[in-house]
Amino acid sequence: MIRFASRARRAFRTAADAVRSITVPAALVRSRADETAPDPADVYGPDEMSAPEAIKEAAADYAAACDRTRAGERGKRKARKILDRLPAGNYGGWIVERIPSSRQTPDLDSIRATYKRLGLGPVPMRTCAPSLRITAAAADVVTFPAVTEPATAQLAA
Repeated sequence: MIRFASRARRAFRTAADAVRSITVPAALVRSRADETAPDPADVYGPDEMSAPEAIKEAAADYAAACDRTRAGERGKRKARKILDRLPAGNYGGWIVERIPSSRQTPDLDSIRATYKRLGLGPVPMRTCAPSLRITAAAADVVTFPAVTEPATAQLAA
């Protein structure tokens, strides 16, 4: 009977942890599909704009580079599944070793515990810089000129 109860408790804890791992992080990340960030201060002015062909080429190059990067990351993940489990050594001309990292990140669990212990409330967080997203527009999308006084007057008419 005791063995069954501990198994049931363990199964319940595992299920609760699984649900919590899905719902809590999802609640922290709000859907930002409808939001757009404001333009940075150093965007091109109307007299500095590149030719539409140059912009189109730059956007296509950027999208292609992103695709190559994603493909490269998938390849690295696939190779690391094998390489991460190898002991250090020489494998057919390739040396596998592990070296300590010099990178450091804040220990948020420790910071949260310290804030809680000192009664400082939640840990202050700040948002990250907006990401640049480039997507191909549908063929039937009408492009509008940049928002300027003459363009606004044309749209209002």
